[in-house]
Amino acid sequence: MAEEQDTVAGRRSPPTERVVQVLDYLVARQDQRFGLSELARALSISKPTCLGILSALVSGGYLTRDPASKTYGLGPALIAAGRAAQRGFAVGPIARTHLDRLAAEFGSVCTASAVVGDRIMILEVATPSGMKGGRTAVKVGQAYPFAPPVGLMYVLWSADHDLEAWLRREPTLPVVLDRDLLREVVEDCRDAGYLVERLTPMGRRLFSLMQGVAGHDLPSEIRELLGEMVSSLGERVYLGRELAADAEYPVSLIAAPAYDADGHQSLVLTLDVGSSISGAEVERRGKALAAAADAVTAEVGGRWPDRRADPGPSSIGGGIDPI
Repeated sequence: MAEEQDTVAGRRSPPTERVVQVLDYLVARQDQRFGLSELARALSISKPTCLGILSALVSGGYLTRDPASKTYGLGPALIAAGRAAQRGFAVGPIARTHLDRLAAEFGSVCTASAVVGDRIMILEVATPSGMKGGRTAVKVGQAYPFAPPVGLMYVLWSADHDLEAWLRREPTLPVVLDRDLLREVVEDCRDAGYLVERLTPMGRRLFSLMQGVAGHDLPSEIRELLGEMVSSLGERVYLGRELAADAEYPVSLIAAPAYDADGHQSLVLTLDVGSSISGAEVERRGKALAAAADAVTAEVGGRWPDRRADPGPSSIGGGIDPI
């Protein structure tokens, strides 16, 4: 029996090895995308075989395929697989400890997410003990399109040119851009260190519908219908001057950024609210979340951006443009 087990353990599977080859190649070049011919040539795999492997990996969510450029890159399923592996070795991402503490303190679902390629990916989820159903449906590996109107908080604390680059992306839904309001939102959130999003039934539905969807692939009539749900960019964010300590406000979530070693916004931590809370409680939770994000930044060796290094005034200010 032992001899049989050794034989099985040592047996090789060329088809499986080719799948591993493809994944290893793309993981080593995670910021790049490749066409079928490039991959087949680089890995010495026939194009029909390579196409079969790529199609299966795309179907499973391990890779993504850009329909315009017909290129392949890493997919969201790898994030969930990586998290499972990390749990197996009892090594969690640095953010997890802080998310767990916040979830326990405020009885809220907390997440860490980031932009991966052309998608926003959920990387970590912390759930209060005993909470089931409802908003706990958010899972590691869920993806959303990174294009207006989805994704403002992922560039809000970045350099102005990153925000402008996001604004230039093809919008997933019709949306109106009020640049004066957006500039005020940017400055307010940068000063506070966190963002407070208004709670609206339509807003919740929007993000539910957009999960895993490439909005520009939707039929035009559906895009227009969804567009009616979306207000001008920035209108869903509370400004500090709007919040009185003793008044109640419907809040969807609070978000705060963490930074990498180059001072670039790398993660967004969120604390789900989903109810009306006082202005004083908004501030308490916002400061707690920002402190957690700052701790993550420090522990990963990150640094906070020097706004003085931002080249010149931004073109964000002024005008109302449809995008």
